[in-house]
Amino acid sequence: MPVTRVLTGITTTGTLHLGNYVGAVRPCIEASRRADVDSFFFMADYHALIKCDEPARIEASRLQIAATWIAAGLDTDRATFYRQSDIPEIPELTWLLTCVTGKGQMNRAHAYKAATDANTAAGEDADAGITMGLYCYPILMAADILMFNAHVVPVGKDQVQHIEMARDVAQRFNHLYGAAIGREFFVLPEAQIDAEMELLPGLDGRKMSKSYDNVIPLFEGGEKALRDAIARIVTDSRLPGEPKEPEGTALIQIFDAFATPEERAAFRAELRAGLAWGEAKQRLFEQINRQIAPMRARYDALMAEPEKIEAILQAGAAKARAIARPLLDELRHAVGLRRFQALAAPVDTAAKPKVQLPVFKQYREADNRFYFKLSAHDGRVLLQSQGFDGGRDAGAWVKRLKTEGAAALDSAPVALGEDVSPDEVAQALAALVAAEQA
Repeated sequence: MPVTRVLTGITTTGTLHLGNYVGAVRPCIEASRRADVDSFFFMADYHALIKCDEPARIEASRLQIAATWIAAGLDTDRATFYRQSDIPEIPELTWLLTCVTGKGQMNRAHAYKAATDANTAAGEDADAGITMGLYCYPILMAADILMFNAHVVPVGKDQVQHIEMARDVAQRFNHLYGAAIGREFFVLPEAQIDAEMELLPGLDGRKMSKSYDNVIPLFEGGEKALRDAIARIVTDSRLPGEPKEPEGTALIQIFDAFATPEERAAFRAELRAGLAWGEAKQRLFEQINRQIAPMRARYDALMAEPEKIEAILQAGAAKARAIARPLLDELRHAVGLRRFQALAAPVDTAAKPKVQLPVFKQYREADNRFYFKLSAHDGRVLLQSQGFDGGRDAGAWVKRLKTEGAAALDSAPVALGEDVSPDEVAQALAALVAAEQA
């Protein structure tokens, strides 16, 4: 059975609320139990330093978030659970990737552009207050992903650009250091956006967010904090006994996230029959508390014995480094950071001119489909592919054409470039096949 490696990072700058649990923690833990999934979960504490300069807050958040994931049911024997800062190979890989990443690409990163736009709008210097941490954030994220050659990275829509950047950097590194030896060091990751991921509303009906001060706590504050928050959910002014329309209310949406289809139907029927809002909020509290109370007890026990969490994370770091260290050793050798030995004889470049090979380029268009093209050294397009639903599909065809040459053309979903002959394409592919076998 093919196994998909899925990697998820959690920034450690705060505590998790009920919306985080429903939208991220619960579905990720459920997915990690599948036999065909190899899950990596990490505490993104280096990333936290980009936007938080409060050491005590970072320290508390790391402990609280780790305890939350474990208490919520993450099987740390099955999944690999670690702190980013416990993997020294990650910052070293970040530097290797930084050295092959164009500054222009970083200039186009959404977070950086948003910060410069805000400064310009405020009449300040475009780069005022912007650190290199923020500027290089996408490269660190690429290192997080590529260090473990993750196939899939679940992200929100605002993070898709960073996955595309990770793919670009991986391709560039593979081409620069792997093409000559027929080695692709990095898998090209794909972003996974769950269109049906539950976005839990907050107390006022807007998205649950600490920035709106409308969250329902998950574990912090115990039952009292949960009950008090639910009591503040905004409802209409209909009195007890008056029929109430449940659809579209924050209360019913939150209830649905913790209820079976039968429970949802029964609760709606009671509201339409005149159930008081106060009683409905009590039902909601009981519904949620029934499910999270056992997790809260585990969370409190873990918080009282942080050394247990530390041991779990150290074991996770050992698992992660068993993968990261051999790959980084290979990467160091590839870029020339090797143990000293007798140098190879210099290549006579004058006697043996460099062959200019055609190049495959994979990219994503505005239609959210993936394409590739084969270009000659002078820039002419020799082959143009049709659109694919996934980048891996496009990459698979590129690999076939590079290894099988013209033999793969008959079934390949491609069209010849303008004024390009089949013989020219066949010769170009033959040159690539020869380079792969050299």
